[in-house]
Amino acid sequence: MSVEENKMPKRSPFSAQIDLAKFELATEEEKRQQDVMSESTTFLKDGMRRLRKNPLAMGSIVVLVLILLLIIIAPRVVPYTYSGIITVDGVRDKSAKNLAPFTYSKLEQKYIDEGGEVFPHILGTDEMCRDYFMRVIYGTRVSLFVGLFASVLVLIIGVLYGSISGYAGGRVDMFMMRVVDIIYSLPDLLMVILLSVVLSQVITFQPGSLMAKLGSNMVSLFIVFGLLYWVGMARLVRGQILSIKENEYVLAAQSIGAKSGRIIKRHILPNCISVIIISTALQIPSAIFTESFLSFVGLGVQAPMPSLGSLANSARDGLQSYPYKLVFPAVMICLIVLAFNLLGDGLRDAFDPKLKD
Repeated sequence: MSVEENKMPKRSPFSAQIDLAKFELATEEEKRQQDVMSESTTFLKDGMRRLRKNPLAMGSIVVLVLILLLIIIAPRVVPYTYSGIITVDGVRDKSAKNLAPFTYSKLEQKYIDEGGEVFPHILGTDEMCRDYFMRVIYGTRVSLFVGLFASVLVLIIGVLYGSISGYAGGRVDMFMMRVVDIIYSLPDLLMVILLSVVLSQVITFQPGSLMAKLGSNMVSLFIVFGLLYWVGMARLVRGQILSIKENEYVLAAQSIGAKSGRIIKRHILPNCISVIIISTALQIPSAIFTESFLSFVGLGVQAPMPSLGSLANSARDGLQSYPYKLVFPAVMICLIVLAFNLLGDGLRDAFDPKLKD
């Protein structure tokens, strides 16, 4: 072999099978595209990206936002209140009783004929000459407030209790779960009734405050949610943690001396997020149904503050003559419950780390 042949670079046996003419350098645009495609993402960003691809979940968000805007803006635009009798030029209009939607009483029609202006009754009036639209608006406010407050209460207590029970294990877990079993055996409706009777005799609220408007019945309902309704969330979180804490990354965190609180917060709870989200989202309509049922039987919000359940109860007496009075609160309840259920399903699918596109 000659010296020139020894100086030539040795070629790979596979180079004869590759046609170098088919390869070309990447352009600057392709390099930028590669940088964008390889951009790192977070758990929240990835979950929101999946959520935006779910049309039912996004539609539910739109419905809930519209309802929220309605209950915020309507009291600032409509000149009526939820408890005040309709007045015409400063005079109480006792003829504005059980009016149909977008109709006027005789006194209002006379005032309009004389050149005055009267804001229309969008959903008519009730038997006490009060604007029904504003009562539905404030009833929706109360129902959403109860649902959100109860869900936050259940979320905090259930996640803390379930996390401690599942991560500690052993005798601690056994004792804490027996407490949960005891709480499960308590009848929630009986507890609401007993607490309502006791609180009405013991606790006095400051006149004009929110708790005074809601009454002792609603305060007892909040206490019952804090005492009883968190056990389902605690059991779900505890079951998830029992399976997750056996994974290798939890053992690795323990081996480097990470504290239990940090392990639960940074490594275990993010993998339980789908269960927590769906349970919280489903707790809101459950709380709304509970409040509506109690208000329907007279154990909910005290008059004159309305709720969707009390409006449905008052509409039952005139169901044959004024059926629309039952339709409006019932439709609002259905919209809220359906929107939260669909949103909960969408959040579960979006934030479940085990699901892939």
